[in-house]
Amino acid sequence: MKTQVTSIYKQAERFAEITKKSIISGNIVRAKKCLALAERLFITGSIETKNAISNVYVFSVSSFMEMRHCNISHLFPQTLKAEYIKQVNASGV
Repeated sequence: MKTQVTSIYKQAERFAEITKKSIISGNIVRAKKCLALAERLFITGSIETKNAISNVYVFSVSSFMEMRHCNISHLFPQTLKAEYIKQVNASGV
């Protein structure tokens, strides 16, 4: 089980990197597709998958976008945006 959880988090990390590279290269269509897939995984996935998407993917992509002063409100699908807002509120920022 531990190996599976580790690989889920590694996959979420790699998926976040693909999304960020799409944003950097200006391929917003691909970035939106990645975000839509992440949302679908978050909604329909197992608890481990939901945790990986929330704790690794959403955190990584949103942190990256904030550091580059990107407006995330129009890119993030509704459920991921709500998860991002939860993270921001929990951090006290």
